[in-house]
Amino acid sequence: MKTKISLLRKMGAERPYTESKPLEIVEADLDDPGPGELLIKMAAAGLCHSDLSVINGDRPRDTPVALGHEASGVVEAVGPGVTRFAPGDHVVMVFIASCGHCVPCAEGRPALCEPGAAAGAKGTLLNGDKRIHIGDEVVNHHVGVSAFSTYAVMSENSVVKIPKDIPLDKAALLGCAVLTGVGAVLNSGDLKMGQSCAIVGLGGVGLAALLGAKAAGARTVVAVDLSESKRVHAIELGADYAIDPRDEDAVAKVKEWTGGGVDLAVELAGAVPALEFAYKITRRGGSTVTAGLPHPEAKMSFPAVSLTAEERVLKGSYVGSCVPVRDIPRFAQMMQAGQLPIEKLMTHRLMLDEINEGFERLAAGDAIRQVVVFD
Repeated sequence: MKTKISLLRKMGAERPYTESKPLEIVEADLDDPGPGELLIKMAAAGLCHSDLSVINGDRPRDTPVALGHEASGVVEAVGPGVTRFAPGDHVVMVFIASCGHCVPCAEGRPALCEPGAAAGAKGTLLNGDKRIHIGDEVVNHHVGVSAFSTYAVMSENSVVKIPKDIPLDKAALLGCAVLTGVGAVLNSGDLKMGQSCAIVGLGGVGLAALLGAKAAGARTVVAVDLSESKRVHAIELGADYAIDPRDEDAVAKVKEWTGGGVDLAVELAGAVPALEFAYKITRRGGSTVTAGLPHPEAKMSFPAVSLTAEERVLKGSYVGSCVPVRDIPRFAQMMQAGQLPIEKLMTHRLMLDEINEGFERLAAGDAIRQVVVFD
């Protein structure tokens, strides 16, 4: 069948993207779903810095690639052997397919699935196949999802079913912003009620993390970002304090507000200075969690003795250390109950042919979460 895709042929396009137009909206041929695969009609897809990092070349992928990874949709058809899904099911996509058999999957850590990571890096579905073509040209899948498309084929292990009463535009954010941000706080950081928490980096994922900290009952929430408008937004969402990390006494102020430093600092900016700041404002005995994705060559430094002498924890978090089949329904229920008002993160709605404008807005820092709506 035919599908429209957002095709990236070359990374590193010059800004503004409204002029260079790195993403082409083109018609492509889409194979029927194979064994264990689904055909999905996309409903909504969010624009994320992880997509932007492919466009600008910070996190290289093989090209040409059909971009996009945070999305919701409706099952259109199922391939041979699929029993967990049926046409008409509402689903959220997950950008790491979990095989269920490798050591991390067996340990209950599907975000670290080894075959899933390998397939994502190669631009294939979990089984190693590619289903998108333009004539004789084979197009790579973006982390097994390729969400900026009208239709996509993907592994059933990249999909989680959700109740049909959840609005699909909001549901799209469950697949990345909420999984990564809220998961980093609740799963990786294990924030307890009454503890203090700092969120460093206030994009869509960071503000989702802030909502997660509030939902967990944090005593004090400190929001940190270079952008004044994002700090204002954070206060509106419930942060107790907001600060520019470039302020001369920023570290001292956070320690004053929290009685010596936060119990948990979560870094989501994807920049080494942000992670170093997060570590500095964490109290003795506290935890610093990073779910940001800096450039692969970026390095950080910190006093190694502090890990021992202050019993500090420095921990990575990928996909919020989530188990998607458990956490997406859990976070969806919290969203429906008003505990995670993620609709407050949605600043723009786009049509697919406006996607370059959306990524220029994201690169300029003028948006939180933008959502491409297909219907």
